[in-house]
Amino acid sequence: MNTNQEVRVPSEPAAPPRKNRWEGIVVTAAPTVAFVAANAVGDLTAGLVTAAVTAIAAFAWRLYRRQSLRQAVLGLLLVAACAAVAAVTGEARGFFLIPALIPFAVIAVCVTTVLIGRPLTGLILNRVAGGPADWRSVPRLRRIYTVSTLACAAVNVVNGALQVIYYRGNQPLVLGAVHIATGPVFALIVAVTIACVRRSRRG
Repeated sequence: MNTNQEVRVPSEPAAPPRKNRWEGIVVTAAPTVAFVAANAVGDLTAGLVTAAVTAIAAFAWRLYRRQSLRQAVLGLLLVAACAAVAAVTGEARGFFLIPALIPFAVIAVCVTTVLIGRPLTGLILNRVAGGPADWRSVPRLRRIYTVSTLACAAVNVVNGALQVIYYRGNQPLVLGAVHIATGPVFALIVAVTIACVRRSRRG
């Protein structure tokens, strides 16, 4: 028996680099920023054209960076759907109608997954955080994922309320700001959840 043989312990999956997370937030927000800026200095048509060009550029950038094809396609389709609603309604605020409805769907999913004992953040983040496959039977992990899922639901309650208020008030500039601001908030929830899971495993 070779006593000098090195025993390798599987390392924890690495979290996505912080730079990449911020890059993702910027790329996701770019079409909205472009739309709001072009609409403010020009008109709805200018806003829609600028958003479309920016969305295509963001899609190409994600492909160049070899990011998830599904994420890239979904991002492009969402911008296309938002632009279509704005074009049909003839109002800049129409660009934010779909984003205004999404928080309510997310709230329903978050609450449902908590009630059935499968918190959404656990389903999405457990593998990334290096948690065990049976995390639902580990009280500390289940508690972490439950709290972070409820935090996501709470953020969406606030987000949804603000979206409705400013949509009804026809304030596309504020709608754009609210829409963009949610990205860093959810990124923070993800980062804190992963950190708590890894700390729990070490403890």
